[in-house]
Amino acid sequence: MMTAKIDDRSAIKRIKTLRKSKLSQGIPFMINSERLPSYQCYLEYPDGSIKIVEANSKDSDFIVIEELDFLNAEVLRRNLKLI
Repeated sequence: MMTAKIDDRSAIKRIKTLRKSKLSQGIPFMINSERLPSYQCYLEYPDGSIKIVEANSKDSDFIVIEELDFLNAEVLRRNLKLI
């Protein structure tokens, strides 16, 4: 279906624009993924690092579960079409 592909490209373009804007402002970019449990997400930081985090039930901060190494961070970006 042609419409779905056009909509997907448009959505990806908007996500890339938002990501670039957030990172350039020094703000981490949240990446939700079906690869992670529903209570976890990736946070990409302006320095290029990516961490798997989950919400802290005691406050509005995140608990870091794991930091991806450089190679895995790049693979994730490519798989999600962020670069």
